[in-house]
Amino acid sequence: MFSEKARLELEADRLTELDVAESILTAVGIHKTLRSTSPFRQKARKRLYVIQSLNLEGLVIYSKGKLVREDGADYYYFLVSSKRRSSRVSPPC
Repeated sequence: MFSEKARLELEADRLTELDVAESILTAVGIHKTLRSTSPFRQKARKRLYVIQSLNLEGLVIYSKGKLVREDGADYYYFLVSSKRRSSRVSPPC
């Protein structure tokens, strides 16, 4: 399920939900791990996971999100962006 904010981000980058799903599901790993820098966070900083991967058309898609456990299930909440290019690119390292 995508939030309204996520849908606006997808629309701004001309991406579909399928583009995002493909890039996350085909990722070979987590590109890097960051610590949240939110000034509103009172507790320990959350870890943010960056995934940089291609969709099935070869478009590089960047997502950054966090893992959250709710009601015994794990969820990955993320934001997405991409730079549309006219040519295809090689997968990121």
